[in-house]
Amino acid sequence: MGKVAVLGVFVVDLAFRADRMPVMGETFLGNSFAMNPGGKGSNQAVAAARMGADVSMITRLGADDFAAMARELWTGDGITAEVVEDAGSYTGAAHIFINEATGDNAIIIAPGAAAEISPADLEAARSVIEGADVFITQLEQPLDAAMRGLQIARAAGVTTILNPAPAVELPREMLALCDFVTPNETETEILTGLPVANAEDAARACEALKSLGVARPIITMGAQGAYLDGFGLVPAVAAGKVVETTGAGDAFNGGFAACLADGMAPEKAVTYACAVAGLSVTRAGAAPSMPQRDEVLALI
Repeated sequence: MGKVAVLGVFVVDLAFRADRMPVMGETFLGNSFAMNPGGKGSNQAVAAARMGADVSMITRLGADDFAAMARELWTGDGITAEVVEDAGSYTGAAHIFINEATGDNAIIIAPGAAAEISPADLEAARSVIEGADVFITQLEQPLDAAMRGLQIARAAGVTTILNPAPAVELPREMLALCDFVTPNETETEILTGLPVANAEDAARACEALKSLGVARPIITMGAQGAYLDGFGLVPAVAAGKVVETTGAGDAFNGGFAACLADGMAPEKAVTYACAVAGLSVTRAGAAPSMPQRDEVLALI
């Protein structure tokens, strides 16, 4: 498989399952708790590595037990850590509420040291980015760092993917650096002002994204699948009962990046990415739910 460079955040997911979200001032008993590695960038790196890609992870960590968890995870999946360690800060954490009945989630992230990722860190990792087939980033780290990474990748002819999550308004010059942008329905509406409920809505939103400079948008649409501009709706690949949707978007993005790096056409890569996501939602956790390549091939 090809090489994927990931800029992003590692956090430890602290997941609480309950029948509903508490209201302000209320305390009640939940159903379960789990602590797992997470963070969009790290999740995507794991998904790409398990699909067979040669992955490098660019980030910042604290000097603490959570950082040790990150390194153990990446070592286990063969991911090269391009890490700046900041002893004056902490490794990030995320509070995740999971609805027991539906698997839907609500999340609060405290990124810690990763909030200090800077353009200088991307310059330090320039050779890693330039040597990749695909560079992917999200927006959990500072915007200027993501921008610099995209600039370095674009100048080197590396395929660029931006997963605009959490969604914010983005400058045209950033979107113009992206070969692919992969928002979900909510993120698409924030970027374009257009709601997305079906394939027709997605087609209109893709036109709006292209008018902002994106080369080829992909709108992920949960159980419906993913809409690839110029191709249409690629159906979701069902793999079993939904246990938890945390990390499904990261599974899609990491799988898509790995397949592109391997030289796969975007249309086929989206199908495989839907299968990666479809398998991930049948399991609990974010990084732990990412499937292995042979599982994806069997499902396809």
